[in-house]
Amino acid sequence: MARPTTAERGREVRRKLLDTACELIAEHGWTAVSTRMLADRAGVTPGLVHYHFSSVQALLREAATGAMRDYLARAPEEFERAATAQRGLDTLFGDLDRHTGLDPLSLLFTETYLASTRDGALRREIAVLLEEFRGRVGAWLDGHGVAEPDTTAAVLAAAVDGVLLHRALDPGLRGSDIAPVLGRILAPARVAATAEETDRAGDRE
Repeated sequence: MARPTTAERGREVRRKLLDTACELIAEHGWTAVSTRMLADRAGVTPGLVHYHFSSVQALLREAATGAMRDYLARAPEEFERAATAQRGLDTLFGDLDRHTGLDPLSLLFTETYLASTRDGALRREIAVLLEEFRGRVGAWLDGHGVAEPDTTAAVLAAAVDGVLLHRALDPGLRGSDIAPVLGRILAPARVAATAEETDRAGDRE
């Protein structure tokens, strides 16, 4: 078997550091992660950390947003296969029941959001990810006749984050219970329009 090339070894070290950074953010919190901690967990020298990344903050930023991008890219795939908007919502929020709010992925999201309040570059990167996620959700909702699909998508995205945050405090809060409640905002555009026309007719009378 051929030995890995220098470039291949470099990519492997970089990947290992990114994976390690995600683990440490969830375990210890964003601000507690240091060069030494990263190097020790990844099994590399501290010098390699700064060889591959300009700073620990740059490493954490790339690791966290990469993990968030992967998750947000997969999430819409589940409900995009649903036959109706409500079934899609049931799938999206039912999937949250796999998370406790204190599991590694939930903690990674929470720590990253918190860090973004003090890091403008991180905040901008997260904003791009959320915009892409909302865009996919909004397009799917629009295809199912949901009124104000873009605004609805923004509300659903915020609700996902809220459920994960609150589940750490209230384990009994289940996405499968919340989905039917949120389903009330998924009224098809034609139904909403009819209701508005009825209200206007009543006003004229």
